[in-house]
Amino acid sequence: MTKQQTEVTDPSAKAAAQKANVPFIERPPLTLIAQGVGPEKVDLYIGGTEGARDVGQLQDLGITTVINCAVNLDINYVTEPKLQADGDKRATGMAPIRCYKIGLVDGPGNPRDMLLGGYFILESALSQQIPEKASYPVRDRGHVLVHCRGGRSRSVALVALFLHKDQPERFATLDDAIAHIRDKRDLHPDEWFETPKQVLIDAAEHAANAIDLLRAPTAG
Repeated sequence: MTKQQTEVTDPSAKAAAQKANVPFIERPPLTLIAQGVGPEKVDLYIGGTEGARDVGQLQDLGITTVINCAVNLDINYVTEPKLQADGDKRATGMAPIRCYKIGLVDGPGNPRDMLLGGYFILESALSQQIPEKASYPVRDRGHVLVHCRGGRSRSVALVALFLHKDQPERFATLDDAIAHIRDKRDLHPDEWFETPKQVLIDAAEHAANAIDLLRAPTAG
């Protein structure tokens, strides 16, 4: 069994399932969802807290970029502090992972276009060119992880939206992309009512329509 296949219990996800009185189902901390993604044809993963915080596993899989979808989760990847913590001031410095944060609520409360913004962050992270400067130490174009707390709702909505728009020949509809992720991520039918939440599916549908409008050919 590889590191990717090793199942672990995410305490926060398990507690959330118990609170909601729904079954908690063990799954790998990180799941490979798609390959050949973006201009550099990288691999795209989905994960939860335990996978996202395991830098050793991220490096083993060649993941250099992390997209954090959750507003209620922060992970400190800094390994080489440039400025040490001092009183109320937090440490800053270099990290081995390039991290982008979207900060979605897992349910109602997100502005109408927030998931649309997340789509453009993910798309940009896949094509952003990093300068050849010492102040930009992580320049390798590796694979990408999209995560939230449990890797079953917010990250699913964003990746499904991205796959639908980036690979329409494989995922003609948003539902096609969601079904693919549910299969890859071992999301049981008992969980489908919240993997992802319906309000996030609605936001993804809105975002998909907005992308079509923004990128429609202009007349003249």
